[in-house]
Amino acid sequence: MTSRGRVAGLHRWPVKSLAGESLHSADVGPDGLAGDRVHAFLDVEGARAGKLLTARQAPGLLAWTAGYPDHPDDALPHDAVPPAEVRAPGGGRWRWGDEGLAAAVAEAAGRPVTLRRDPSGQPDCPGLILVTVEASRRAAEAELGAPLDLRRFRSNVHLELDAPAFAEEQWTGAELRVGDGLHLCVSAPCRRCAMPSWDPDGAVRWPALLEWLVRDHANVFGVYVRVDKPGVVKVGDPVEVVAVSPAPPG
Repeated sequence: MTSRGRVAGLHRWPVKSLAGESLHSADVGPDGLAGDRVHAFLDVEGARAGKLLTARQAPGLLAWTAGYPDHPDDALPHDAVPPAEVRAPGGGRWRWGDEGLAAAVAEAAGRPVTLRRDPSGQPDCPGLILVTVEASRRAAEAELGAPLDLRRFRSNVHLELDAPAFAEEQWTGAELRVGDGLHLCVSAPCRRCAMPSWDPDGAVRWPALLEWLVRDHANVFGVYVRVDKPGVVKVGDPVEVVAVSPAPPG
């Protein structure tokens, strides 16, 4: 099986559970997309002390935004990721680590928080890139009978391919050849938590979306890939998805 198409969109999410930024190009290294999910907030009290604070606990975080305004696109260095800039929905701005950021987020989340930064990515998705496919998004819209914003799924690379909808559910082990030499390998389908059921601004829940995913698609949407050969990915790059043939017996 070989499917062909192009990169239709790129997104980077500098702070876990905050809104991110659209890109025209991005550097991809052994740790994944440069600057992706490098920062996170942690709970500091009770049974969740030390655990990642996500929009599952504080949906209002989805209305906050993070980015690297001084390092757009592939100009962001993999080996020296700078502190992200965090922007509150009311207009406040902080660099990661600035005095006042933790207090502002704690007030919005209704719980005390602390900051964690790891240039190699957060421990729940180390070195992985999330890939989604436009045919599947369109098919999901048709099945659900309502518009489906791609931001719900927080993918890094969005593809338009000549493959049928949901073909990626069978891609484990396949190779993605992107642009001029970037090679990715599909690790596993992405099994979803409740996050996609929140609209991207955190205001309204759509339980039917998660119910549909669980009932009709084993709670899977998109795939995780690891980096086999680093490179730069750009919107419009050609893509080939090549299945790996199983080794002959004996």
